Amino acid sequence: MTAMNVPVQDGAADASLTGDSYRQAARSWLRANLPEDFRGDSAAFTPPKLDQSIAWEAALHRAGLAGITWPSIYGGHGRTLREHLIANQEIGALPIPESVNSIGKELAGPIILAIGTEAQKLRFLPRILDMSNIWCQGFSEPEAGSDLAGLRTRAVREGDVWRINGQKIWTSGAYRAQRCLLLARTGPVEDRHRGLALFAVPLDAVGVRVRTIKSIDGRESFCEVFFDNVEVSQDDALGAPDEGWSAAIRVLAIERATNRMYRAWRFENEVRHLIAAAKTDPVLSGLLQQQHHAAKLAETIVDIDVLKAHVETAVDALVAGETIGARGSLAKLHWSEAHQRFAALAMELLSKASLPLQPAVRIALRRFEGIYLQSRAETIYAGTTEIQLGIIADRILELSRGK
Repeated sequence: MTAMNVPVQDGAADASLTGDSYRQAARSWLRANLPEDFRGDSAAFTPPKLDQSIAWEAALHRAGLAGITWPSIYGGHGRTLREHLIANQEIGALPIPESVNSIGKELAGPIILAIGTEAQKLRFLPRILDMSNIWCQGFSEPEAGSDLAGLRTRAVREGDVWRINGQKIWTSGAYRAQRCLLLARTGPVEDRHRGLALFAVPLDAVGVRVRTIKSIDGRESFCEVFFDNVEVSQDDALGAPDEGWSAAIRVLAIERATNRMYRAWRFENEVRHLIAAAKTDPVLSGLLQQQHHAAKLAETIVDIDVLKAHVETAVDALVAGETIGARGSLAKLHWSEAHQRFAALAMELLSKASLPLQPAVRIALRRFEGIYLQSRAETIYAGTTEIQLGIIADRILELSRGK
């Protein structure tokens, strides 16, 4: 079965399902419908084409496994955050490719729900979930990077139109997106945190130019996006002109604390895959018994349990009506550094496999080469390690700055 032929089934979309019954429905649907060539641990795996990814993610939504907490009036399923966590645990337990619309579903969508007008919610949100609109995130800029307050892309209002000029960089997936969640400056650069606004910019607008950037793994997912006198309707302005900074911080708190909740369980899947593949090779099987590798793998399991605790604690806090705020940096920092360490360990281990390579080792090597290269960016995107440490020091520990 290919991704283009995913059947339409209720899956976990039945509103009467809760708790364990919801989990079982989600698990059963995923295992019955996940195409073999989508599995990263399968010999049949091939990177999905864009139309296949769109079809698969639309099927996930129809099955009740995307837009879980969004109100039904906007195309969601109106479920609880705990059920969102359950779905993420089940999705994470399988080696599924990353979403091509995670920005839409995990960043743009929550922000539109928080500060968008009713008309914007009705216009944008259903199209995110049915995969009609893929989004990208236009935050980072040359010479600004993680320092969002230093961005220089400008938006000037002329009646019911905003005119935007500037450049964004490291804009993941912009080449395939229809909309860009853009942060632009409406006031002077010296104001830093004031005069920043968010826009839902259509990427087919006159004056928008997208250029891909080849990364270390040979992919061209990152992009530069140039805005040359781009006209954006007031209908596509999200929130008030001075609300951009607080909304952007809210985006990043969401991104660091609750987005991609499946990461801990996907991390666990990767560890299990590595160990299973290593056991098929006599050399690697022996290395698993040595103190060095056994201790490192044990440390990885501890890292995973800590990450799970971060996620589950964040869900408990949100259900209790609390905000996550700076605590999101704890999970992001821990996951990115732990996953980077594990990826290096996996490659260290697999590089010692006997020749000719066992089939299971060959599959694992293909998968973990990609994971290793991707992990090099994980301590950079969504705020660098240095940014996370600064947030933890300033806002959690409340340490005074040195003179």
